Order: sequence, then C-alpha cells, then structure tokens
Amino acid sequence: MSHSHLGVFDTPPNRRQTRFGFAILAVLVAALPIMLTLPDIRFREIPAFIPMVDAFVILCDLITATLLFAQANVFRSRALTVLASCYVFTAFVLIGHALTFPGAFSPNGLLGAGVNTAAWLGFFWRAPLPIAAIFYILLKRADAAAQPVAERRAPKIVTAVLAAVALAAAATALTTLGHDLLPPLFLNRSDLISNLVKLNILFGALCFAAIVLLLRQRTSVLDMWLLVAIAAFEVHCLLNMQVLARFSLSFYCQFGVQVFAHLVVLLALIAESNRLHARLALSTAAHDRERDARLMSMDAVTAAIAHEIGQPLTGTIANAMAGLSWLSRGRPDHERAIKALRATIDAAKRTNDVIKSIRAMFARGPRSTTEFSLNHLARETAAFLGRELAGEKVSVEFTLDEQLPPILADRVQIQRVLVNLFTNAIESLGATRGRPRRIEVHSASLNGEDVLLEVSDTGMGIAPDEAPRIFDAFFTTKETGTGLGLSLCRTIAEEHGGHLWATPGEAHGVTFHLQLPRRGLHHDELETAE
Repeated sequence: MSHSHLGVFDTPPNRRQTRFGFAILAVLVAALPIMLTLPDIRFREIPAFIPMVDAFVILCDLITATLLFAQANVFRSRALTVLASCYVFTAFVLIGHALTFPGAFSPNGLLGAGVNTAAWLGFFWRAPLPIAAIFYILLKRADAAAQPVAERRAPKIVTAVLAAVALAAAATALTTLGHDLLPPLFLNRSDLISNLVKLNILFGALCFAAIVLLLRQRTSVLDMWLLVAIAAFEVHCLLNMQVLARFSLSFYCQFGVQVFAHLVVLLALIAESNRLHARLALSTAAHDRERDARLMSMDAVTAAIAHEIGQPLTGTIANAMAGLSWLSRGRPDHERAIKALRATIDAAKRTNDVIKSIRAMFARGPRSTTEFSLNHLARETAAFLGRELAGEKVSVEFTLDEQLPPILADRVQIQRVLVNLFTNAIESLGATRGRPRRIEVHSASLNGEDVLLEVSDTGMGIAPDEAPRIFDAFFTTKETGTGLGLSLCRTIAEEHGGHLWATPGEAHGVTFHLQLPRRGLHHDELETAE
C-alpha cells in the first residue's frame, strides 16, 4: 500500500482549515480583553450547572479518546496513545469533580470532600492537556525519525486506559482523603485566596509552552485544532487569575471557554474522519469501476484469443491426424506424412506467434525496467487482493528476508506473475474444508546473484498426473479457466532470465517458486535497449 494520508494524525491541514483555525484564535484573543473587563457580578448559585457541564465534557472526552485510540492503533503511535490517555484521565477526574463540587449533590460535596477538593480536581482536569500536548509533539517527532509504521509495536491501549483510570482515582483520593496535605485555594464555598493565582501562573506557563511547540510543528489537522484548544485553555487561565468567587459572571464565562476547548478537538476529529471516509468511499467506487472495466476488457481479450488461436490450432490438429493416418496405413506414405508433420510444425509456430502478439498487446508499449524490492511488491500485491482474501477468509503470512537485494525488472509484468499466483492460491483454498486457509510467502537471496520468492498454500493441490502440464498453454484444471495464466507467468519469468516452477506442499496444497536474477533482463540486453 502506498503511503497516503489515513487520518488527522498525518493529514496536513488545508488552507481553508488553517484560515478557519487562525480565525478562531483571533476571536479568542479579541474576546479576552472584553472578558477580562467584565464586572464581578455575582449570580444566583445554580446547583445543576457543574454536573451538567461536567457530564457534557466527560462524554466529549471519552469520544475524543476513542477516536484517538483508533488512530493510535492504525499508526502504532505512542504520541496518539499519550494524548488519548490524557482524555481518558480528564474524563474520570471530572466524575470526581462533579461529585465533590459543593452544592451539586450535597452542601459540601460527596466522597468526604473538603472545601478545596473540587478546586484541586479542577486543576487536575485542566493541567494534563498542555502536558500531554508537549509529550505528543516530542513523541511524534521521535516516531517519525524511528522505524516505519509497519515495523512499530502496536500500542498497549488497554494498559494505557487502565493507567489513566488509576491516575484519575489517585488524584480523587489525594484531593479527598489527603485534602489537608494540599495548599488551600478557597476560604469557603465561594471565596478564593491567592494560592489559586500561583496555580494559574504554572498552568499558563504550560499552555504557553505547548502553544509555542504546536505553532512550530502544526503538520497535521490534529496539531492545528490542539493549538486552538490549548489557546482556549490559556484564555481560561488568564480569566481565572482575576476571578474572586464562584458563580460570578467571569466564573460562568470560564466554563464556557473550557467546554469550547474540549468540544473543538472532538468536532475536528469527527469532521476530518467523515471527510476522509467520504474520500475513501469515492476511491473505492472508482477502484470498483476500474476493476469492472478490466473484467470487460478481459472478456474481449478472451474472445479475441479464441478467435485468433482457433484456426491455427484446428490446422495443427488436422495436420497431425493426417500425418498419423498416412503412417498407420498398410502401406505408409512417408512423403505425405512428412509433409503433414511439417504443416503441423508451421501451424504450431503460428499459434506461438499469436500468443506472443497477445502478450505484446498486454504489455502496451516498450518494456520499462525499474529497480524495486520483491518483498515490497509481494506485500503490495497481497494488499491489492485484500478483498478476495477476505471474501474467502484466507490469511497471508510473510516470512521475508529483509536483507533481500532489489531487482532490476519490469515491475508491472512481475506483479502480473504474483497476482496470478495469489489468485490461483485463493481459488484453490476456496474449495477446501476443515483446515486453515493460509498463504505463506517466503523470500531468500540465492548466491548473491538471484532472489527467490515462494508462494505456498494449503489448498487442493495439483494431481500428480497434471503437475507436468500446469505450465502448458491452454491447460487448465478449472471449469472456466483459459489455461494461459501460468504459461504467461513462466514466459515472463524466463524472459527476465529467471525460472518459475511448482512443487507439492508438505501436507496439502502447492508451492510456486519464482527465481529471478538481480539484474532482471541480461545487463547487455538492457544497455542495448537503452
């Protein structure tokens, strides 16, 4: 599979998304002075306000964490795992925040909460996101500089979730059971003291550091909207420094900013995932149309083969029968028999010429030789036939020599060989019952000059009396087969200076061996062609 953008983790923001993100940042910056100058108006206490806000943000954070964990599993990303774990942590911390907030469920809060419990849990709710964003950026850079995605270890998502829940439980226990160990932040249920300002300075510094790193990186859609979210957190921090009590105008504005900060990342993830899903659906539809067109073309080619080859084959059979008739008479006519046999040879040569012309028609132009990895081509071919493999519930196991040298050959024709071998294996496995359906692909280097690729299956195999003929043109064991596939595959291999042969499997099925020289066509032939 070619490296393409698969999600918000590696899809760069387009110009419209960038402009929209910076427009929101501009609105936040413009609104900050207005909110800072709001009078300290006290409103009536609304007991249900905090539980409603917390419940909404908990739902947002859990959905966000789910989407990020899905991306982390696709990209095998430590960076996304850390970020998703942060959202799980904040969701579970908010459960304690809602339960312990004074006046929400009881005058002093549940779980044995003290005066400062909800305030400290509020800090534990806000502080992790800028910290996680900093680690996300650093780990993303480290992952990009390390091994490719396919070679990374899968993230331990269950472990990450359990760790986040355990940390949230520890934070709740610290702020309830260990309430007296923490510096006081409130004098009573409503009035604050100066220690909260110090916490906000620390929180503001964390947000500023995360904003600087995100501004410098901003290589993906997720980076862009994390920047917006943490900028909203910075605005909240500045507002919180000048608030004097709960349930004031500034207090309610702060919670509005916090809800926005959590909601914006979720909406960005959902919108971008839907956009990419739509692109994938359109791409799949186009691929299906292309495949249908290819099948229609193959029908036309099959009809052309039957028409073009029918006549020389009929002549071959007729001349051979005539030669046999002249030799089997009581008084054999050797001259006429020789003449009939020579006509048979001529007809066979014409048949061979027709086959070559058909092969040239498939080639469509001069042969293009490139240097490529046979391992990569085998993986790409398996991915291309993913739907057929899934439809027959066939698994593919690769045992590839990662030190396999690249080969110089016609990549398109070699892939035709691999597609044919995989397709034959899939069809053979589709008829099996009662044993695993598996294709094994093995590669190795031979004497530093040749490379070997073996495709084995656990299918029906080949009958011993049919094995010598499977590479003959027009020989097939399928009811609807043309008998040209393996013949053309061997021809392609031989034209590249290689070999293609088959051996029975150890218990079931068959193994096809494709041996190719590293230089593909003979080097002097390549130089002459160039």
